[in-house]
Amino acid sequence: MQADGLRTARWIALLLPLALVGGAHITEHFGLVPCEMCWWQRYPHYVAIVIAASAFLVKDRRAQLGLVLLAGLAVAVSGGIGVYHAGVEYKWWQGFTACTAQVHGATPMDMLTDAMRRPLIRCDVPQWTWFGISLAGFNAIFSLTGAALIFALAARKGRA
Repeated sequence: MQADGLRTARWIALLLPLALVGGAHITEHFGLVPCEMCWWQRYPHYVAIVIAASAFLVKDRRAQLGLVLLAGLAVAVSGGIGVYHAGVEYKWWQGFTACTAQVHGATPMDMLTDAMRRPLIRCDVPQWTWFGISLAGFNAIFSLTGAALIFALAARKGRA
C-alpha cells in the first residue's frame, strides 16, 4: 500500500467525474434537459474517467502520477467551463453560443426559421437551482475543488 496520496488521488480522479456525470444523467430522468454548455462540461469528465481508469492499469508509479495529474486537469477544465456557464446563467457575462443568442430575422418567417435552427434549451437560464446555485455552479465548485484535491494529494510524498 502506498504511503503517499497518489492512491487516494487516483480514486478521486476516477470517482468524482463518475459521480458528476452520473448525477447529470440522473437529472435527465427528472425532466432536466442538458443545454449545449452542459454537454461541454461533461466531455472533460468523460476524458477524466478514461484517463483515471488507465492509472489503475499501469504499474509504474510515475506513469500513474502522470495519468492522475492529466485526469485532474480534465476535471479542472470541466470546472472552468462550469464557471463560464454559471456566469452566463447569472448574467455576469454574455454567452457566445447559439443557445444564448436572440432570435434574428427581417420577417416573422425568418425569425421562426432562425428559432427552429436553435436548441430549445437555453444556456443562459438555469433549469434548477439550490440556494441560488445552478447545476453549472455546483459542477464548478465540485470539479475545481476536486481537481485541487487531486493535485495536492498526488504531490504529497510518502513516509519512508
